[in-house]
Amino acid sequence: MTTFDDILEEAGKFGRCQKRIFILLCMVSMPWAGVYVGIVFQGFTPDHWCRDPAVVERREACGWNLAESRRLTVPLGNSSGQQSSCEQYEVDWNATELTCDNQELEDLSRTPTTSCKHGWEYDYEGRRSFVTEFDLVCSNAWLVDMFQATLNVGFLVGSIAIGYLADRFGRKMSFLISNLLNGVAGILVAVAPNYISLLVFRTLYGFGVKGGWVAGYVLITEIVGVEFRRTVGVIYQMFFSVGILILPLLAYYITDWRWLQVVITIPYILFLSYYWFIPESPRWLLSQNQNSKAVKITEGMAKENKMTLSKNIETLKDDNADSTTASFMDLIRTPNMRKHTFILSYNWFTSAVVYQGLIMRLGILGGNVYIDFLISGLVEFPAAFLILFTIERIGRRLPFATANFVAGVSCFITAFIPDSMFWFKTAVACIGRLGITMTFEMVVFVNTELYPTFVRNLGVSVCSTLCDVGGIVAPFLLYRLAVIWLELPLIIFGFLAFLAGGLVLLLPETRGVPLPDTIDDIEFPEK
Repeated sequence: MTTFDDILEEAGKFGRCQKRIFILLCMVSMPWAGVYVGIVFQGFTPDHWCRDPAVVERREACGWNLAESRRLTVPLGNSSGQQSSCEQYEVDWNATELTCDNQELEDLSRTPTTSCKHGWEYDYEGRRSFVTEFDLVCSNAWLVDMFQATLNVGFLVGSIAIGYLADRFGRKMSFLISNLLNGVAGILVAVAPNYISLLVFRTLYGFGVKGGWVAGYVLITEIVGVEFRRTVGVIYQMFFSVGILILPLLAYYITDWRWLQVVITIPYILFLSYYWFIPESPRWLLSQNQNSKAVKITEGMAKENKMTLSKNIETLKDDNADSTTASFMDLIRTPNMRKHTFILSYNWFTSAVVYQGLIMRLGILGGNVYIDFLISGLVEFPAAFLILFTIERIGRRLPFATANFVAGVSCFITAFIPDSMFWFKTAVACIGRLGITMTFEMVVFVNTELYPTFVRNLGVSVCSTLCDVGGIVAPFLLYRLAVIWLELPLIIFGFLAFLAGGLVLLLPETRGVPLPDTIDDIEFPEK
């Protein structure tokens, strides 16, 4: 029986056709960076203080600057010595001797204070965020976290739902449906009239973004030869880092969060044109016994690659597929499938917790937000090149486990380096960031290599939901445990990464191994 891998030998393992599709699908990773971390710019919280209408009126009449009017409105913090952002003097300024020429009033330190009654004023710095628009500061500051939490809820539900659709109705169809949803939901986010509707639309946005990205990833890995899977997988993810480099440039020039949202969403609308430019996965079509369609697409690929098929392509089929419909039970029914699902899910969770935890801890150097983002994107590129250099020479399992161990050791060491050795401590933490970035990028394509075709998309989607859970847990682990001991989160991160590395060593090596088509290929690999 002729298999699809046999046909790829003649149709071209990574010819012109696959390269064209690969380039098109890599574009999908870039706007995802804007969706995932755009909150840093869209949810920017500038310096703010209580608004006093009487003082604002005097400022406009007298031509005072913000600092002069702020001094009259805002008391100093009790312990910080800095001006409060959430309290104001309780003074009837119309009953005082305040004039345009007389701003020197008696000492206000004994004047009663109260919480902000008339909203806030913001030092905009030329920026408009949803924080300033909806006054999400002081007692309402926690609502900003909901902007990211609802996105992760959408990721969590959407990756499973769209993963199922991709295995049931095809990679291409689920990819296009996801982008249609992304385009609609993204624009709704941009025009949301209030914060509640914004959170609802944000959830819908997350529902489609991640599922569509995973469908594209699975599609490209299924149409290239075995030796090219790791390269396309890593580079596909590396374009997320390219998106991180582009995002601060966009945010620098687009200072209104709503217009930035529109610009981030436009690519998803353009991706709908892929209907005419990318095919369905022939490998998936075979798993669904749609042989004629698979043959037609494969012949088209060979023609575009300027290759000639000599094998009897009409015998191209997948008679050993044990099911044409994927279900969650397929992921846990048999011993090896169950082991793969547990280990991969845990690695998704650990990667998200440690990756985001280290970023939040470092604050990406805590300086200029635009420079910080550029640096954070550049830090991820060495990880991709290290993977590309080692993955085919050494294999998947050892670099995957080693990256986890490096991240774990770095976290442990960083926790015990004194603060006086700031640069050394920062450098070790960056090594940990490099290790966990490698882990994050490797878990995706290792995940695809350890599931059979008919359940591959669902398997990746289900396991990656633990990434979303990790994204929700990470800030709580960091900030709550830091109250007990500042370095305690690093100890937890180190333990999680070490355990993940040990579990990876229990997985089979997949270097040079054809993608499995059936559950029997997973349970009886030597057969």
